[in-house]
Amino acid sequence: MTETVEFARMNGLGNMILVVDMRGRPDVVTPAAAIALNADPATRFDQIMAIHDPKVDGTDAFIDILNCDGTRAQACGNGTRCVVQALAAETGKKAFTFQTVAGILNAVEHADGTISVDMGKPVFEWDRIPLAEEFYDTSRIELQIGPIDDPVLHSPSVMSMGNPHAIFWVDRDPMSFDLDRFGPLLENHPMFPEKANITLAQVTSPNTMTTRTWERGAGLTLACGSAACSAGVSGARTGRTGRTVEITVASSPNRGKLTIEWREDDHVVMTGPAEWEWSGMLDPTTGAFCRDDAEAAAL
Repeated sequence: MTETVEFARMNGLGNMILVVDMRGRPDVVTPAAAIALNADPATRFDQIMAIHDPKVDGTDAFIDILNCDGTRAQACGNGTRCVVQALAAETGKKAFTFQTVAGILNAVEHADGTISVDMGKPVFEWDRIPLAEEFYDTSRIELQIGPIDDPVLHSPSVMSMGNPHAIFWVDRDPMSFDLDRFGPLLENHPMFPEKANITLAQVTSPNTMTTRTWERGAGLTLACGSAACSAGVSGARTGRTGRTVEITVASSPNRGKLTIEWREDDHVVMTGPAEWEWSGMLDPTTGAFCRDDAEAAAL
């Protein structure tokens, strides 16, 4: 077995993604390799999407997802769009079915280059999110940060899109908040036994909102697809928006947009772009890598 595998540096609205081709191999991208790759500015990432041979009939691949701290993630919508773009360019196919730890995901690339991913059904039950305390209504739970009589953030909507999310509703641009200070405290709050993704969401109309996310295991991120899905669903669930919402990701380099549709069959569909940056080879055990010769020579 060769030591190295092909990989591509991509992004989904700025969410930094490494797509690694592990097909035909029994091994995995190790946590040590993920940490080493993230330590290099050239390969710093939010998630690794490792494409493995399918484990279930009727699927195109099993996707193993790693965060930049080496932990494994259940879901990554922006990363899934990158996988679709990479495989569509390779195979000419437009529709794919993937298996992840969070379940089965269906995705399609459209003629305009945007990609829709069916992220599955949201989970609202407190013990399945999970939360450390029982809440009958998880559309608004008792949790705040800051002074008791004047909290900075409070009363989030919580849910799971394959991973736990807390949506804090704010009345101004999410970029104006010190999320790099509050994010770690909330991610690791005792309320969340498996930690949580923390999103600030500003509703700007019945069908638009602006978000910013502190991502579990990754920190401040330029974009997070499952967080956008959670914000869109939570907006509809609390009566702040309709069931289809255009989300401006405030931290995206160009304040890029995602369309989130919470369909009547309870499935959440996310539509947005993906972008290829460069490719190379890497060792999935150590994280050692090199860029393709032509691209490296052009630097």
